[in-house]
Amino acid sequence: MGAQLREYKQKISSAQTTKKITKAMELIAASRIQKAMARVRASSPFSRAVTRAVSAVATHTDIDHPLTREPETVTRSAVLLLTSDRGLAGAFNSQVIKEALELAELLRSEGKEVVFYLFGRKAVGYFQFRQMVAEQEWTGEADTPTFETAKEIADALLAAYNLDEAEGGVNEIHVVYNRFVSMMVQEAEQVRLLPLEVVEADQAADNSTSEVYPLYEFEPEPANVLDALLPVYIQSRIFNALLQSAAAKQAATQKAMKSASDNADKLITDYTRLRNNARQAEITQQIAEIVGGADALAS
Repeated sequence: MGAQLREYKQKISSAQTTKKITKAMELIAASRIQKAMARVRASSPFSRAVTRAVSAVATHTDIDHPLTREPETVTRSAVLLLTSDRGLAGAFNSQVIKEALELAELLRSEGKEVVFYLFGRKAVGYFQFRQMVAEQEWTGEADTPTFETAKEIADALLAAYNLDEAEGGVNEIHVVYNRFVSMMVQEAEQVRLLPLEVVEADQAADNSTSEVYPLYEFEPEPANVLDALLPVYIQSRIFNALLQSAAAKQAATQKAMKSASDNADKLITDYTRLRNNARQAEITQQIAEIVGGADALAS
């Protein structure tokens, strides 16, 4: 009985220690998510402004631009996968990796070769463990992504898009990331960045009814305007996806740590009940031994 009591006490102490850690991590995630959401809100006006400008140029001109032209045949696709650098976030990373792999299978079934670009240590580790090849990797800034990193990713993707297929270029670019919906919901989402789909992009950035644009006169030529706007547009879309992923990760961490704290409370309650039962059984046994010894002496 004494050994059993010690075992229960050790388990209770372990659960209490775990609860302290998970509770602290939950509070840290709750404080970080406010900063992450503030960054998402701060980037929205610029993203909407660039979206309106690109939509205006594409709507009111019939220019044939490389970033808006639909290729006749798509043989090579790039997939940018955004994950976190750390775990302890429930199904945050597994669901976005699953979404990316399903997208890759769909593209392969259409006869396209898939090239992966990875952001986050979890994606890199997943690919390395399974000996899967990635074209390029970025790690270390998943919690607080910077615009410089988004620009670097956008430049790498645009460079691959502008290359010929024989030189390793791609015909289309997809991005897969976790979108922040609410504190309890984070959805894995896939978006085709290039060739540009202005209607889809406008709806994703503005999330409002269709806007009627006035007639524009462009100075300089529309081609020059698109040359300047579209790379900035791609950078803003990637940066927004990075910020959305960072906010969703903090929300997933808070939810996972709260669940872990609740489970620790349940374990503490269960083990305390078992410890009390064991202690009561030990006391009852000792009383029975004393009574039995007294009866033996009396007889």
